[in-house]
Amino acid sequence: MITKNLTIKEIIEVDSSLIDVFNNYGFKGLDNPHVLKQIGELTLVALLKTRGKNADVFVDLLNETLESKNIDVTLQDSNKNGSIKLVGLLPCPVRLPLLEAMNKLVGIDQVNHSLKAASEGLDWLKEEVIQAKTESDLADIYISAGFDLFFEDNLMKRFKDDKVFLDYNHEGDINSDFENDEISLKDPNHDYSMFAVVPAVFLVNTKVLGERPMPKTWGDLLDPMFKGSISLPVSDFDLFNAILIHLYKEFGIDAVEKLGGQLVASMHPAQMVKSETRSRIKPAISIMPYFFTKMALPGSVMKAVWPEDGAIVSPIFMLTKKSKKETLKPLSEFFLSKEVGEILSHKGLFPSTHKDVDNRLSNNKFKWIGWDYIDNHNIGAILKECMNAFEKGMK
Repeated sequence: MITKNLTIKEIIEVDSSLIDVFNNYGFKGLDNPHVLKQIGELTLVALLKTRGKNADVFVDLLNETLESKNIDVTLQDSNKNGSIKLVGLLPCPVRLPLLEAMNKLVGIDQVNHSLKAASEGLDWLKEEVIQAKTESDLADIYISAGFDLFFEDNLMKRFKDDKVFLDYNHEGDINSDFENDEISLKDPNHDYSMFAVVPAVFLVNTKVLGERPMPKTWGDLLDPMFKGSISLPVSDFDLFNAILIHLYKEFGIDAVEKLGGQLVASMHPAQMVKSETRSRIKPAISIMPYFFTKMALPGSVMKAVWPEDGAIVSPIFMLTKKSKKETLKPLSEFFLSKEVGEILSHKGLFPSTHKDVDNRLSNNKFKWIGWDYIDNHNIGAILKECMNAFEKGMK
């Protein structure tokens, strides 16, 4: 097991493939003997401190990489002719713990599953759904975050409208964080099961911010003082789409165009966190999933801000076929369980909707677009309009 007090040389000697993890987070050249000779005797915590990175989070990434190499083959994509087909994406920080927990289920050998890391994107899955003509062409269970896959007319919406799916837990209670006077995540039409969310928050570089006031709300980001000062995870379509459609609903299409003008760079959240020390582009404000804010070193110039009007959420959905309820119920109940909720919430900082999970977010608000809005608007058309406006603002 990797610890933060091991030297860089000792870590590479455990498994040379860990060099790829260092590369992905800006520590280049460890495959060069001369570079390794220069910094190999540094402890991991000392190296990370020079770059302003959180050692505990980075250690978890290294250990997860090792676990993924030694993981039982049944946790990888299966090609078995199982009677149940489960496909989708899982958030990267919790994918392995979730697969390990799922592997302990009775009857898992009957599940033909392909649950990829969220970083791989949805294109492969969207293509399958576009090609599907009837219910029989679909998998039995779909899991993913995002809006377009689930609400666009040529994707899941056409099957949802035909009542192909059912939220098996529609009669149960959900977490009070998400069912209260200000927000309701439970689908009143009983089609979608939402078992967690990806919250979008701000990470502010106080040094670059300078004398400008700290942003406290989503509306604050539209102030002209932040023109060319904001970084967005444009490549993370799930979260990016959630941000665009919320701003469109609350402030109108002009706000989306204005946000495009505020953009200084499109960055992966991991790049945003290290932008102060590793990038010539230094955004004053980075919008990112809550999980990545924990990679910022305590006491650094990077300060996490949970918006006062609520963190915009990208929902993590599960779609389960209505026609196979009895067969699919054990697997569905697993993903809706407290065990899975705690993995998501406590290990990945993706707050759970399970009623008994403590998300450890005292009085933090969430911003959800609302089921009424989804049911009464063409979400696919709105997202296309938003993207056009955002790109116009960038120019």
